[in-house]
Amino acid sequence: MTNVVPVFNRIPPLVRVPLRFGAIGGVLGFVLIIVLYYIGRHPFLIHPVFDFRVALFGILIFFALRELREYHFNGLLSFGKGMIASLVFVLSYGIIASLLIWIFTLNVPVFVRDYIDLYTNQVKSYPQEVIDQIGRENYDRTLVQLKTVTGGALAKLYFIQGMIIGFFISIILSVILRRQPQNP
Repeated sequence: MTNVVPVFNRIPPLVRVPLRFGAIGGVLGFVLIIVLYYIGRHPFLIHPVFDFRVALFGILIFFALRELREYHFNGLLSFGKGMIASLVFVLSYGIIASLLIWIFTLNVPVFVRDYIDLYTNQVKSYPQEVIDQIGRENYDRTLVQLKTVTGGALAKLYFIQGMIIGFFISIILSVILRRQPQNP
């Protein structure tokens, strides 16, 4: 166990710092999913705009980029380095959280069944106008595909959504926190 820290410290800070924040965030994100589920709000039925990952990514990426800029890059951070660090963060978050979700769904299969039942009821409650807009074929295909959802599919969905959310937050924070050297 004592050999892990020196090996981790040899990783360049551009990878090491966001990797650490991503690991912390991945575990925290998984815990928030479990909490939401057990308080009666299935986390996969919350619209991505209202997803807790928006705030969680914003806070953790901000602190990761700020640490890089202030403590490792002498007060300078380019947009490119900010995007690379953010990508490392989002990937590590996504991999850890998705893996934990997949393991959870294997051990608590009712999580997937609840998702299928709740989402099926939500889709069946669509008014006829909405069904006409999306098309009857797409509506019927969605209902059929819902029956085959697995824990792995939910973990993959969570990963993909996290990448999309993280991409936009990464751009915003990389622009805000960048600091270039001053030309004399």
